[in-house]
Amino acid sequence: VQLQASGGGLVQAGGSLKLSCAASGRTFSRYNMAWFRQAPGKEREFVAGIARSVGGTSYGEAVKGRFTISRDSAKNTVYLQMNSLKPEDTAIYYCAANGRSAYVIYERVEDMDYWGKGTLVTVSS
Repeated sequence: VQLQASGGGLVQAGGSLKLSCAASGRTFSRYNMAWFRQAPGKEREFVAGIARSVGGTSYGEAVKGRFTISRDSAKNTVYLQMNSLKPEDTAIYYCAANGRSAYVIYERVEDMDYWGKGTLVTVSS
């Protein structure tokens, strides 16, 4: 599966952005999807994930209550709605996927099999 993330940009603290990740190549419903991010000088970290079965979700502690992940199977797209953005949310955001268990939300970088090119989110103070 090929993944293409978009929607990044510059936003002021407290603002919102919505990222999109379009998937192509194989049946979208076969894949668990996730968003990760990597800030300069830091390791890539889990942001949010959504399972391919009943759409269960999971969030990293830093974004709980502010970000929402969702998927639209008709459009082969997963979204990340980001609200109440903070300067510390500044990072390159990556979309990722795997075709493993349908009932697990994968949160580790090493569990993801497919990656898209990132989209940069910059939050100014």
